[in-house]
Amino acid sequence: MIEYRNLRIALLGAGSVGAQVADQLIAHADELAARVGARLELVGVAVRDVDAPRTADIPRELLTADAEELILGADIVVELMGGLEPARTLILQALNSGADVITANKALLATHGPELFEAAEQVGAQLYYEAAVGGAIPIIRPLRDSLAGDRVTRILGIVNGTTNFILDRMDKHGETMEQALATATELGYAEADPTADVGGYDAAQKAGILASLAFHTLVPADAVYREGITEVTLDDVRAARKAGYVVKLLAICEKIVDRETLAEGVSARVYPALVPLEHPLAAVHGANNAVFVEAEAAGPLMFYGAGAGGIQTASAVLGDVVSAARRHVVGGPGVAESTHANLPVLPISAVTTRYQITLQVADQPGVLAAIATLFNEHGVSVETLEQSIVSTGDGHGATVPAATLVIGTHEASEADLAATVAALTTSTVVHSVTGVLRVEGL
Repeated sequence: MIEYRNLRIALLGAGSVGAQVADQLIAHADELAARVGARLELVGVAVRDVDAPRTADIPRELLTADAEELILGADIVVELMGGLEPARTLILQALNSGADVITANKALLATHGPELFEAAEQVGAQLYYEAAVGGAIPIIRPLRDSLAGDRVTRILGIVNGTTNFILDRMDKHGETMEQALATATELGYAEADPTADVGGYDAAQKAGILASLAFHTLVPADAVYREGITEVTLDDVRAARKAGYVVKLLAICEKIVDRETLAEGVSARVYPALVPLEHPLAAVHGANNAVFVEAEAAGPLMFYGAGAGGIQTASAVLGDVVSAARRHVVGGPGVAESTHANLPVLPISAVTTRYQITLQVADQPGVLAAIATLFNEHGVSVETLEQSIVSTGDGHGATVPAATLVIGTHEASEADLAATVAALTTSTVVHSVTGVLRVEGL
């Protein structure tokens, strides 16, 4: 029998996710009350325009344009407005009033996370954010709680559904980047301005959040190395498939040792990479997300599912609502974020990895020897080499023999690999460097 008082829920934002959260809170009120031990009372939904059309039927009397008034007296505030302001100000007001806060705002957490977590800790409140990374995939709570006693060593994540959809279309349907992006836009997987997705900005924000959690160290978004997928060509994707790989935009978070200082640090980076076909991440298709976690005791763990969508993301939000509500019923202060390790965030040059480099070269004696010399001079060892003969123009209407070389390297430092690529770019025997992709997941 429920004896605890009603818990007042204030919802900020009624977009695709917010509308679904409101609908679920109303439609499943009795079931949620039984799970929590208290009735969850949605006291209002703050919106910019109370008369705008909604994707769910929210009672008109719940809508308000006064967000500040709404959060006063609320026990739990759910922020689904997006953006940095006024979301930051409203969350701080909610936390300072003693309310627990649930947010799916990855940009806000990546930019102002430490400030918000400190505010929550000061008043014994809790800030929940399961929906900020991976949509419906439960990854925040496993990293923060389930693996808290283990030592996470590496995370490989496909955390942006738009780019995964585009790269998957290129691989499975032979579409160019432009064609695949047009398909993604038509189907609603890409925004009218897709820069945040294809430029890797969205994935970098999520990488910072995952790295901060996994390694108990503050990793701001601007410390995450970032490359998007805009330079990936259909030839790159075809060459990858031929070599036994698939191209994925990966968020990579790992502990590494700086070769110069020999000190342990954190690397967080986002870039398109070659993933072996036998790796679990290679089988993540369409707009789905997946996070592959490697831990010393638990071993490899895979979290897979829908990375976006109103109802899917609402599922993660409601999970946080239930957790916050149970904490109110049981009692006790919020659990502070763990950032005690304070490891340095290392630059991309400290990373060791493998490359696959595609070159257009002159088809003549001595070319392979000259290229091998360049690799040797920069301390990079060649593992595989595939050559195919092509014809190219000389600029005067005639064709001249040329060759395409696809070179796979052994593991080397990013600094040495970057220097090798720079030397190849200026070499007289190389017409052009047409593709450079890293290899991950081996």
